[in-house]
Amino acid sequence: MIRALALAFCLAVGLVSVSSADEALANGAQPAGELRGGAAYGGVHRHDRLSGMSLPVSRIKDVATLQSARDNQLVGYGLVIGLQGTGDGLRNSPFTEQSMRAMLENLGISTRGGTSRSRNVAAVIVTANLPPFVQSGARIDVNVSSMGDAASLAGGTLVMTPLRAPDGEIYAVAQGSVIVSGFSAQGQAETVTQGVPTSGRVPNGAIVERQVPESFTHDNTLTLQLRNPDFSTAVRVTDAINEYAMSRFGQRVAMEQDARTVTIQRPVDISSARFFAELENIVVESDAPARVVVDERTGTIVIGQQVRISRVAITHGALTVRITEMPRVVQPEPFSRGETAVEPFTAIDVNQPDAHIALLDGPDLETLVSGLNRLGVKPDGIIAILQGIKSAGALQAELVLQ
Repeated sequence: MIRALALAFCLAVGLVSVSSADEALANGAQPAGELRGGAAYGGVHRHDRLSGMSLPVSRIKDVATLQSARDNQLVGYGLVIGLQGTGDGLRNSPFTEQSMRAMLENLGISTRGGTSRSRNVAAVIVTANLPPFVQSGARIDVNVSSMGDAASLAGGTLVMTPLRAPDGEIYAVAQGSVIVSGFSAQGQAETVTQGVPTSGRVPNGAIVERQVPESFTHDNTLTLQLRNPDFSTAVRVTDAINEYAMSRFGQRVAMEQDARTVTIQRPVDISSARFFAELENIVVESDAPARVVVDERTGTIVIGQQVRISRVAITHGALTVRITEMPRVVQPEPFSRGETAVEPFTAIDVNQPDAHIALLDGPDLETLVSGLNRLGVKPDGIIAILQGIKSAGALQAELVLQ
């Protein structure tokens, strides 16, 4: 009887424990001892303790990169064949003919004494980025750009082209059909061009032949580089990593060096890949300086979340001057010996609408955008207004002109 009661009590306790764990999982809690890294670690506070503001929460892998996991650039010179009369003119691009002759001689075909005037070959420069940790035999994408006077690379095929690194060694070989997104159509009186038909891409067109030497596996110190340098973000990344490392390894492993660099000491009982896999999913609050980016060529304006404007009064009036040339044809009198002539005629129209004074105050991004929209000006007018506000000292942000 006593054993039966004890067994019933144990079952009841187990059911209560299971239900409590299920409720905790339903509320977003993570089970202890089952997950590692960012999946089990909640990261830093979503409300910044330094500035008192709500900042966007991002994973470390999204705001920083590993220094030893960098790309390597490759470049090569090759030929694209099979073009439909849109290749290089051999008279205007003598290097194309020289390359074609050298390629044929390497294939065992003699070209001495012969001439060629075909336009189905184009000399190109081939570029590619070699990703980190790539092994021999892997495939990567390549970009192809014309060097001569070719009109289009559409329909062409890139012939085997070795790709070299700055050290002069061949790391990949590219070959394949060129995909061009642009096109060009030409007639006797008109030409239509869309996109850039003289450059294209060969997806998976290069085979890696040589592996880049790397020391990531044996590195005891890992270096993180922030994509956007900022001292506050670097400190938050360091604090988040150390807070997780204290609970996981019992020691602090991270140290901030400057606005871009954070160094991490790898514990001895874990591999570099597994160690960084646990750290890269930790969430931190990324910060950035207040900045307004203006592109005057396209009229593009990008305003950051931290931008503030002190209370100012603005008046903006656009002066429009329109000049129209309308030449007139003057005919001579009938049965006279005069000649038909063209007489210039110019019409000038000046328009200046009434301008009103408006108050602009931007304690936050939404208020600033609403105030600029109330002014009813075009992007070029907004650019002039922002430059004037900056000169007046009321723009609490960096103004970047491109």
